[in-house]
Amino acid sequence: MEIKPLKIKRRGEDGNKIITVRIKEDTLAELDKLAAETNYSRNELINVILRHGVENIIIE
Repeated sequence: MEIKPLKIKRRGEDGNKIITVRIKEDTLAELDKLAAETNYSRNELINVILRHGVENIIIE
């Protein structure tokens, strides 16, 4: 019987980077409310919102 190696990626090599951001308390509260209503994690919701913003921003 051939033994196949288990291949795993090192943590952090999934194309995502960990960053720290400062967010106003009221904004964080709204994010948490939206996350609860949509069943998204806070992280998922922030990524959806950021992706939308980056794709739709207009610089004048």
